[in-house]
Amino acid sequence: MPKAVRFAEYGDIDVLNVVDVERPEPGERQVLVKVVAAGINPGEAVIRQGFFHDMFPATFPSGQGSDLAGTVEELGAGVTGFAVGDEVIGFTDNRASHAEYVIVEEDHLSPRPAGVPWEQAGALFVAGTTAYAALHAVKVGRGETVVVSGAAGGVGSLVVQLARHAGATVIGLASEPHHAWLTRHGAIPLTYGEGVAERIRAAADGTIDAFIDTFGAPYIELALELGVPGERINTIIDFPGAAKHGTKAEGSAAAARADVLRELATLIADGELEIPVARVYPLHEVRDAFLELERRHTNGKIVLRP
Repeated sequence: MPKAVRFAEYGDIDVLNVVDVERPEPGERQVLVKVVAAGINPGEAVIRQGFFHDMFPATFPSGQGSDLAGTVEELGAGVTGFAVGDEVIGFTDNRASHAEYVIVEEDHLSPRPAGVPWEQAGALFVAGTTAYAALHAVKVGRGETVVVSGAAGGVGSLVVQLARHAGATVIGLASEPHHAWLTRHGAIPLTYGEGVAERIRAAADGTIDAFIDTFGAPYIELALELGVPGERINTIIDFPGAAKHGTKAEGSAAAARADVLRELATLIADGELEIPVARVYPLHEVRDAFLELERRHTNGKIVLRP
């Protein structure tokens, strides 16, 4: 029988189990995908821990996972855009991609370009669409300066590259082991912590136009201290801070579309965007994968391979 990740109660990583499940059957305009790679994300850990119960309650036993890349195994009625055997990148809204097989709506899939490695394809959706939405929220343009917190993380690393692709100067806040990666990708790396405001002002040598926070408090307050207008500050995690200060808080939901996946995948295939993959774990080591994720010190994405 196929394997899938399940948890039967809220808790730490020890509630995660890989269990036998029935092979899913696609319905109308749905596609059964055999998963080759699936990214993991901080939001999944927070949901599993129960912190988002009021917003995203779990129905037990719950699966998890949105990101996926794989091959089309079976077509439901009415599917015309894909054929069995096609290689695809996609997403599910049903917390189900951490599995060997997953049902995906046809309009949640995009072809996988040959130049996109499987691990990067499987980790594209959440981080890629979140970075895309964050940049569009603050309208970063050519010649502007943007600061990115958590600049070497799964989302931050893509924000950095997309902002540079748009022609912006990027100041990236990250721990020193990740500074070399940021430099290679055209960013100005700075260490966070005491004195960071002064370091940012010195590096910017002028106006700081926008601030994208991928880490959480206290970066909204820092951005305001630096004189960044509230409408040009976006956080993907500090929702209380955004509500308090009237800044933006746009994430993947604002760009959760197959056309955005195609655009980002094309950039990867053309060598203009890279999804750093910190480590790949087999599905049965899902607990270890989330243990590493929750330390919050990886450069890029962690990926499961069923």
